[in-house]
Amino acid sequence: MTEDAFRETAAEPRTQSVALGHLSLELGHLYMEDFEAGPQRLRAHFAEVGPWVEAARAAATARAGGKRPRISTCFLIDDYFTRFATPAEVVPMLLAEAEAAGLTVDYLARESGCAVTGKVQVAEAVAGRIVESPPPGSYGARPPAAQTGWLANGERSPVARAPQAMKRATAWQPPKETAGRQHSVFLDVELWSQDAEGHRLWSCPFLAAVWQLARLGLLRQEGEDVLVPHPHTAAGFPDDWDELPTLLRLTEDAGPFAAYRTWSVLPNRFLPVEHAVRVILDQIEVDPGALGQAAARAKGERMPLPDSVADRVSYVFYAGP
Repeated sequence: MTEDAFRETAAEPRTQSVALGHLSLELGHLYMEDFEAGPQRLRAHFAEVGPWVEAARAAATARAGGKRPRISTCFLIDDYFTRFATPAEVVPMLLAEAEAAGLTVDYLARESGCAVTGKVQVAEAVAGRIVESPPPGSYGARPPAAQTGWLANGERSPVARAPQAMKRATAWQPPKETAGRQHSVFLDVELWSQDAEGHRLWSCPFLAAVWQLARLGLLRQEGEDVLVPHPHTAAGFPDDWDELPTLLRLTEDAGPFAAYRTWSVLPNRFLPVEHAVRVILDQIEVDPGALGQAAARAKGERMPLPDSVADRVSYVFYAGP
């Protein structure tokens, strides 16, 4: 027996497999002010969402070759930046307005879970997988995103410096998008801020990128699935947000939470946030085991799946009130 013939099972890298649907359809991601505006605001939102849900289902059916696609719906509540009311007050109102619009919310998620779930520092783990794409000709003068908390999709304008003896002052130069076509759309994204004690407050775009990775079935921590759906078995909802599971399955026969592709219907104020999400997703080294599992299954189902994670994400933005 050669040395190569024996390897401990515990030493084998393992990536937990998760169920994958064809489409994860997000019915909304609203903030405190939307809920404070009352049922009429939710009613107006779901009225805008309804027609696009049908369009998303039709697109998923076409990609599935006419077969019935596996589609689940989800809704994300922001309980990270502001705690408001209680789940016992907010969730029944949300579900009632969705039902009145003919929509079903299969999964309910809390945005704070994209930062920390249980003992897992989810956002910090994803931040550790950022691999910046250096623009051509750059010399590393800018500190990395891991230090600054800023991530760009190209080359920033150089910092102007005062002239030294026998040298000219640095001339201004415009920023440049790495993958720009003819002209640049440069974006510099803040991933987090820090308080006086050094605690990080994760930005909305970064948490939204974590949310997309979870919906695509690509979020792992040491090979294990992170956002695991918990079935809702209680008669009602708790009075404290921390007592509500990070990801709650509300529909007993719901399809898989994660899917090959995602589709989100959002007010157009989210457009700059989701632009930033694409910049972040393009520079995250996603767990290779999770990527391989999704690619193999999509191939087995003859489902077209883009190599780029960001290209697996689709949106509809509507003009909000």
